[in-house]
Amino acid sequence: MSLPPFQHLVDEHWRDVARLAHALAPGNGDDVAQQAWTQALAAYPRLTHARNLRSWLLTITHRCAMDHHRTARRTTPHDDPAALAEAPWLPPPEAPDGSLWTLVGALPERQREAVVLRFVADLDHRAIAAALGTSPGMSRRLVSDAVATLRLDLVDPDPPQDPS
Repeated sequence: MSLPPFQHLVDEHWRDVARLAHALAPGNGDDVAQQAWTQALAAYPRLTHARNLRSWLLTITHRCAMDHHRTARRTTPHDDPAALAEAPWLPPPEAPDGSLWTLVGALPERQREAVVLRFVADLDHRAIAAALGTSPGMSRRLVSDAVATLRLDLVDPDPPQDPS
């Protein structure tokens, strides 16, 4: 099977790459998407098959977002405590329900990444596992735990305090 022209790949998947980049790196999504497309273009001639190109692109996008976060952490001045504080996670600009995305932002990092890859990027657990560097079983567990937490928070946002 031969590879389609790279422009065909861009035309078909640009929205998916942009949405994932903005979800994983709010405020820097355009830069992350640009980096992902640049890396994909450089690696494209070395591909040996055209199976799962969307998943391949989204994995590159996820890795670019993680590289961006690592770089941001490395360049943060360590003598300014305010600069060390994590910026709050922001929902994607097209998020239909701000409260749900606020809850997603409060999830632990790995669960948040798994949820974004599953429900924003629409990846299956095998692709999520490849993007996160884990097993499909762990991918399922991360998504399952995150969804369970979100359900609890949506049903009962202020659980009663234990009187003891």
